[in-house]
Amino acid sequence: MRAALWLTALFAIAVASALFAGDNHATVTLFWSPHRVDLSLNLFLLLLAGSFVTLHLAMRALSALTNIPQQARRWRLLQSERAMYTALLESLSHLVSGRFIRARKAAELVISLEEAVQRRGERLAHGPRLRTLSHLLAAESAHALQNRAMRDEHFQKALAEAASREAQEAREGVQLRGARWALDDRDATNAMQWLDQLPQGAARRTVALRMRFRAARQAGQLLVALETARLLAKHRAFSESAGKSIARGLAIELIRSAHDGVQIQRAWDALDTAEQRIPEVAFEAAERLLSHGGDVALSRQWLLPVWDSMVQSYEALSLAQRVRLARVLERGFAATGGELDTAWLTRIETAQMANPRDAVLQYLAGVVCMRLRLWGKAQQLLKQSLSILHESELRRDTWLALAELAEQRQDAPAVAEAYREAAKR
Repeated sequence: MRAALWLTALFAIAVASALFAGDNHATVTLFWSPHRVDLSLNLFLLLLAGSFVTLHLAMRALSALTNIPQQARRWRLLQSERAMYTALLESLSHLVSGRFIRARKAAELVISLEEAVQRRGERLAHGPRLRTLSHLLAAESAHALQNRAMRDEHFQKALAEAASREAQEAREGVQLRGARWALDDRDATNAMQWLDQLPQGAARRTVALRMRFRAARQAGQLLVALETARLLAKHRAFSESAGKSIARGLAIELIRSAHDGVQIQRAWDALDTAEQRIPEVAFEAAERLLSHGGDVALSRQWLLPVWDSMVQSYEALSLAQRVRLARVLERGFAATGGELDTAWLTRIETAQMANPRDAVLQYLAGVVCMRLRLWGKAQQLLKQSLSILHESELRRDTWLALAELAEQRQDAPAVAEAYREAAKR
C-alpha cells in the first residue's frame, strides 16, 4: 500500500513538472557588467537546485573533516568502555566460579582502564559506580582468599568512591558487604555498627535483617535477636515452623540469661503473647522464677494459658510437655508450704475427672492433695495412677510420694516397700 502511494505521488510530481516546464517561455536575465546573460527559467531553477545540493554536500564534508578528532576520541572511549565491561564480566564469572585470583585481577584491570580514561581527560557518566563495584569485587575475592589486608584496602577505596553523589546507590551494598565480612570474622560489634549506618528502608530489608539477627546472636544481644526474628517472620523469611522454633529458642535463652526475679519478670514482659503461650517458654520462666524464690502465684499465672490449652484440647500438649507441666506445678505447691490454692485445686480436680485415664493428671491431683495435707485423697489418687502410669520418672516420684505418706502414717512396712519400688526405676 505504501509503495502504491509513493508511485502515485511520483506520477503526480512528473505530470506537474511536465505541465510547468513544457510550455514555460519565461526567461531570467543576469546583468554582470559589461555582460548580459539570458537563461530560461527552467535552467535557472535547475542550476539553483544543483548549487544548493553542492553547497550542502561541501558543508557536510567540511563538518566531517573537522569532527575527525572528536570521532577518534569517541571511538577510543567506546573501545575502553567495551574493555572495561568485558573485564567486569570476567571478574563476576571468575568470582562465582571460585577462581578468586583471576576475579581480583580482572576487577583491578577495570580500575586501571578507568583510570587511563581519566588521565586522557575524559569522564564516564557512571565512572564512580563502576569503580565502586570493581573495588568491591576485588575485596570480595581477597576475602575469599582470607587476604584481609588487601580486602580492607579495596573496601576502603570502594567506601570512598561510594561517598560521591553518582555512586550513592552502591553505598548501601558496600555497607552490607562490610557487615557480612565482619560476621565472617566473628566481629559482631563491627557488624552491628555497619548495619546501624544503613538508612531506615535498607535496614528493614530481609538481607539486612538476617545479618542483624546473626550479629545479635554472636554478640549475645538476645532481645535484639528476638525482635529481629519477629520482623523476619513477618517478612516470611522463615517458614512457619522454623520461625516458631527460632522464637522459642531465643525466648528460652532470654529467660535463662536472667539471674533474679526482677530480671526474669523483665524478660517475660519482653515477650509477646504468642511467645508467652509456647509451653517450653512458660515452663522455663516458671521454673526459673521458682528456683530464684519468686512469686509462686505469678509462676502459676504464666502457666495458666498452657493449662487452659491442654484442658481445651487433650492433644495440645505431648506427654513430655504434660509431665513437665505437672512437675512445675508440683514444685510450686511444694514451695508454698501447703498453702491452699482453691482455684488451682478446682482446676486440677476438674481436669482429672474429665480425663480419668490420664496418668499425668491423676499423679498431679494426688501430689496437689498431698501438698495441701489431704493425705487420704492423695494416697487414693497416687495408687490409682500407678496402674496407668508408664513414665519411669513419674512412677519413681509416685512411689516416693507414697513413701512420704506412709511415713506420715508411721507405717514402716509400707515405707520400705515404697522405697524399694522407687529404687527399681
